[in-house]
Amino acid sequence: MAKIKTTIFECQHCGNQQSRWLGRCPDCGAFDSFVELKPAQIKALKEIEGELARTSSASAKAISEIQIEQISRIDTKDSELNLVLGGGVVEGSLVLIGGSPGIGKSTLLLKIAANLASGGRAVLYVSGEESASQIKMRAQRLGAISEQLFLLTEIDLSAVLEEVERRDYKFIVIDSIQTLFSDKAPSAPGSITQVREITFELMRLAKARGISIFIIGHITKEGSIAGPRILEHMVDVVLYFEGDASKQLRILRGFKNRFGATSEVGIFEMGPHGLVSAKDVASKFFTRGKAVSGSAITITMEGTRALVVEIQALVCESGYPKRSATGFDKNRLDMLLALLDRKLEIGLGGYDVFVNVSGGVKITETACDLAVVAAIVSSFKNRPISKESVFIGEVSLNGEIREIFNLDARLKEAAMQKFKNAIVPMKPQNAQGLKIFHATEITQILDWM
Repeated sequence: MAKIKTTIFECQHCGNQQSRWLGRCPDCGAFDSFVELKPAQIKALKEIEGELARTSSASAKAISEIQIEQISRIDTKDSELNLVLGGGVVEGSLVLIGGSPGIGKSTLLLKIAANLASGGRAVLYVSGEESASQIKMRAQRLGAISEQLFLLTEIDLSAVLEEVERRDYKFIVIDSIQTLFSDKAPSAPGSITQVREITFELMRLAKARGISIFIIGHITKEGSIAGPRILEHMVDVVLYFEGDASKQLRILRGFKNRFGATSEVGIFEMGPHGLVSAKDVASKFFTRGKAVSGSAITITMEGTRALVVEIQALVCESGYPKRSATGFDKNRLDMLLALLDRKLEIGLGGYDVFVNVSGGVKITETACDLAVVAAIVSSFKNRPISKESVFIGEVSLNGEIREIFNLDARLKEAAMQKFKNAIVPMKPQNAQGLKIFHATEITQILDWM
């Protein structure tokens, strides 16, 4: 019988595989992204899958017989990065850091590499995008010169592995994963096949030798790491930079961490000496001054950290009403506007409504609903809200203001920032010296306008 030919089409955006060509990827939604893999590429793909299967095969043990290994962490000498990683770098871990161009990925990791090298550990910085001279100039500006920090400008993975054999490196920085290529994968650098092959080789190197490896990954226009989803599954930690490259503050958020929580964020500030931990985080996201309409203060939780943020709203008449939200969920904004129309009889159907969270923070929790409502009503009625008050509470569909978690921690931060009043949905255990106003329904918000 004739041998049946295996045909595989692969999405060049996310790595989704199909047996036939599709105009639109069912996984990531990209159009005209499927490319037929050549026989050599299919062979390399099967070899990688076979290696993964062999490395993961093991006999089952009773859970009561398994010994818990003690995780050894190494201080990066950067408080914010240590916080996001869960206390420091774990030996033999594979850390992927993504972010938009110019956000500070290379700057941060070069500084971290120098910090680790200053402790006497050999660190290898591999760059496929810049020359050694360019990296040296940046290192001088950052104060990141160390005798144990070694530079290698190379895009061939085999040359990188050869360098690792020459010296006992404890840390490796790859800048970036899309610039490396391997002879085992017959495709161009940055392709899905290459990224998959190189990540597997780096993972094997990290686990076999106990080397901690940092990988810089480019992101797509949608904001996700460029390459197949298996890239994020293979690594131990996935971190994303958030924020505008034109602003000083940058937020490093954890999306995956096998050795700690993913709820923590690191806040950095870009200065003359590169990206450093923001020292006074508390006052970065709101401004003091006289009361203005369309501005309300709230406190959001980012992991274990309470952040005081300012919610800004602008409501103006328009013939073609628009809704826009920066740092806040657009769908939740539409719900709150419908609630204002129903419960407070504030119809905004003929008005533009713009909501902005100052400082580049993205609010992902519902405890800031009350502040958004207060800012919108304040702008609509042109009534300033006192800068001495904070609004904390979740607004439900029936107009009730619901209880939220970590209220005591939020009020403690408010007291530290010298606020005097707090509008909250429940009575706290400790008022922290604040004057507490108990609000249970959204109609009560008009009492503070």
